[in-house]
Amino acid sequence: MAAAGAEASCGGEDEGLTLLGFWSSPYVLRVRFVLNLKGIPYKYVEEELFGDGTKSALLLASNPAHGGKVPVLLHHGRPVAESLVIAEYVDEAFPDRRPRLLPSASDPHERAAARFWAACVDQKLVPAWAPVFCGRTLEERVKAAGELVAVLEMFEGVLAGGRTEFFGGESAGLVDVALGGFIWWLRASEAMCGVKTIDPARTPLVAAWAERFSALDGVREMAPDMPTLLEYHQWTRARFGLPFLPLHQPPL
Repeated sequence: MAAAGAEASCGGEDEGLTLLGFWSSPYVLRVRFVLNLKGIPYKYVEEELFGDGTKSALLLASNPAHGGKVPVLLHHGRPVAESLVIAEYVDEAFPDRRPRLLPSASDPHERAAARFWAACVDQKLVPAWAPVFCGRTLEERVKAAGELVAVLEMFEGVLAGGRTEFFGGESAGLVDVALGGFIWWLRASEAMCGVKTIDPARTPLVAAWAERFSALDGVREMAPDMPTLLEYHQWTRARFGLPFLPLHQPPL
């Protein structure tokens, strides 16, 4: 877990990029994956999101529309907010950096399809995942986890139709980054409620994709530590007054 206000330089030659983020945010992870996969150097600044009045003045000024939400990418001091917007911005601002996140402009249908499925992560998967994180009873969490698996089955169908290693084809693209930011929280669901949401028995292609994506250079190094992630999960529940639910202990 990074300390609030901590800064880290990621990469070599300065491109004038600063990313304001928070270590466990799947949305921040998306942006870090994009920059890392493309090999674009940037400065990373860890924000404090949950103290009283501790968000930095820079963060608040850079994303006033959302009250200082992360991530925010500053490019020569000019802010860009929202993870998928940032991802496309980086893809356009650095066109020579590979991999490209969207298919060629000569194929508008494939570009639209990539944007559609990336948006489905936020519109379908996130609402299903939220009760796994903040459900008030184990039963509520288990029910939500089942609905989450049903959403992942949709993405299973996308992979089955494309017959490629990644949603983006032979290399990671926009959909991979969008869904990839949630891999570690999805894996944590088994400890939260006993349901394996990335389940090789239900979604073998998604499970294999998650292994491939999380092993990529530029992704692997960003993986949150699972015990720390679960500890943060319990702390967050307590902070927001949610009932204490012990972590699931698998049978011996």
